[in-house]
Amino acid sequence: MNSESILRWLEAVGVPHEVVSIGAEADNTWCLLRAEDPAEGVAWEVFWREQGNRYDWARFTNEQVACHYLFGRLAWAQVARGAVGVLP
Repeated sequence: MNSESILRWLEAVGVPHEVVSIGAEADNTWCLLRAEDPAEGVAWEVFWREQGNRYDWARFTNEQVACHYLFGRLAWAQVARGAVGVLP
C-alpha cells in the first residue's frame, strides 16, 4: 500500500473519499503528506486537520508504514461504528 493506492483500499472498507486528503492539507479530513526536511530527508505525516489545526499528528520515515497507519485508524473507525465486521 502506498499514497497512490490507499484511497482504493479505504474505499474497499467503506471510508468516503471526502474524509481523506492525499498530498494536500484540507479541513475536516485525514491528511497524508510527504514532507521534506533538509536535515532528516523525506518523511510522511498523517493527521486530522480541523479549522486549520493538526490533531493526532504522526510522522514516519517510510511511505508504506504511514499508509498502513492511516488505513488502520480509519478501518478501525469503520469497525467501531459497525460498518464492517466479521461475515456471518
